[in-house]
Amino acid sequence: MTRATERTAGMVRAVREEQLESSTPCEKFDVKGLINHLEWVAEMFESLGRKGEPVEQGPYAGDFPERAERMLAAWSRPEAWEGTSPAMGLPMTALAHMWLVDMVVHGWDLARATGQEYEPDPDAVARALRFTDQMVEMGRQRGAFGPPVSVPDNAPPFDRLLGTVGRDPAWTP
Repeated sequence: MTRATERTAGMVRAVREEQLESSTPCEKFDVKGLINHLEWVAEMFESLGRKGEPVEQGPYAGDFPERAERMLAAWSRPEAWEGTSPAMGLPMTALAHMWLVDMVVHGWDLARATGQEYEPDPDAVARALRFTDQMVEMGRQRGAFGPPVSVPDNAPPFDRLLGTVGRDPAWTP
């Protein structure tokens, strides 16, 4: 979680003001909307890591890296990983994997949209791919993943992850 979060926070820090309205591979969001989504997700997962309730999404604040640090602090406690989320009804380990998928994929979204280099951690990709392979149908039903994008069976794991969650690995702005 930490490495993927730090990579994505670095992507966010490098976004320039003039890039905020740029489109992203995540069709729901432009760059500013995607960062706002990340802010909300960080705040929500901080609460969930403390066995709290989901939070409502607020307006863009430009403070994702700080929120991500608080989220990591919440999940650094061993009890954060124990049991089931009272708010979500899912094992806490599943929530941690949901966060990981968001960081790995949305980090790539931001990199592609803003022309930054992005090389995700291979272990994070492998974990995220295993999780999405198991949860893809639920993810699509809940609107978290888009329709699958076809990639070759022998494509690199990261391209397969992107295709599974509905991203075209060849996307360009």
